[in-house]
Amino acid sequence: MNSLTKNRFKGLTTFDLKVIGIVLMFIDHIHQMFVPMGAPSWIDWFGRPVATLFFFVSVVGFSHTRSKEKYMFRLYIGMILMSYGSFALQRIVGYEEVQLMNNIFRDLLVGTMMMYGIDKISEGYKSKKIGKGLLGLGFILLPIVSSALLIMLMSNLTTAIIAANIANFVPALMFTENGLMVLLIPLMYLARNQRWLQCLMIVLAAVFFFSQGSTQWIMIFAVIPMLLFNGEKGKGMRNFFYIFYPAHIWILYLISAYIFTHFY
Repeated sequence: MNSLTKNRFKGLTTFDLKVIGIVLMFIDHIHQMFVPMGAPSWIDWFGRPVATLFFFVSVVGFSHTRSKEKYMFRLYIGMILMSYGSFALQRIVGYEEVQLMNNIFRDLLVGTMMMYGIDKISEGYKSKKIGKGLLGLGFILLPIVSSALLIMLMSNLTTAIIAANIANFVPALMFTENGLMVLLIPLMYLARNQRWLQCLMIVLAAVFFFSQGSTQWIMIFAVIPMLLFNGEKGKGMRNFFYIFYPAHIWILYLISAYIFTHFY
């Protein structure tokens, strides 16, 4: 009886959620990289809950991190390295059938900046310091304003190249992989103590995508591991994700380029 009690399922930790996300993400990127070879579209379905799951993990991680500034800085460095690493790889290999637009670090950075802004506004309100409130508002608005400015610059042929280079350094909401869906991060952060409300937000977003005929509605399945989350951290794997994410994308890209070049 004691052994049964010990082995009883106690829910999913943050580590478990990351593993689930990484596995689904890997399958999704297999589809992305091997579309030129006829990879079936249904493989892409596995990746639809991934961003939502990582958004939730980001909210949990940001809520418990000791240094929120360092948390943002790591994501910022990851965003820049991913952007230039993918750009350099594509220039060197010259495989144009697959475009490396992936950069989840940008999505997470934009969401984290908004969460940081929410914290600063809250601190400013409690301490009655207008400066902190304005700083928080600035963090929230920066990814939105930068998006508008970059879009304006890119609409002009003479400034489009400059804007594209600036975009590698600037966290802009509309230049993220998931666009407006990234707003789920600050919204879930506001509801961080109400899991049911976080899940409801995801369900509503999924219903919207379903009404648009987009397979992104499959994100609704991220609710299952979220509901099973037990609030515990589990094993640490922070550095693993920062390495694995770009590495697996670049390796799959090289494999795809080799197969397409030599066998198609």
